[in-house]
Amino acid sequence: MNEMLTLALAGVAGVVLGAIFFGGLWWTVRKGVLSKQPALWFIGSLLARVSIALTGFYFVSGGHWDRMLACVFGFVITHFIVTRLTGPPVEQHNSPAEASRHAT
Repeated sequence: MNEMLTLALAGVAGVVLGAIFFGGLWWTVRKGVLSKQPALWFIGSLLARVSIALTGFYFVSGGHWDRMLACVFGFVITHFIVTRLTGPPVEQHNSPAEASRHAT
């Protein structure tokens, strides 16, 4: 029973790491596209997010492959959740009548 609790906690840690990683990516894209120096945002964010995720995986696994697997599973599940929540960008299509109003 103790091993199952440890694996469950490793999975929860993977979800938290995934939320930090993918939530940080979402936030970076929103800030970076409006910035005058987007490369700094994207490179800095990449380094920070990867460092946090890898450090988290290292400490959560504790040298056990099964804990690592549970953590990565939680991380991947979070990817699907964040992708579903943020979704694709909504495109605005202007009708020809609306476009002609702007042209005049």
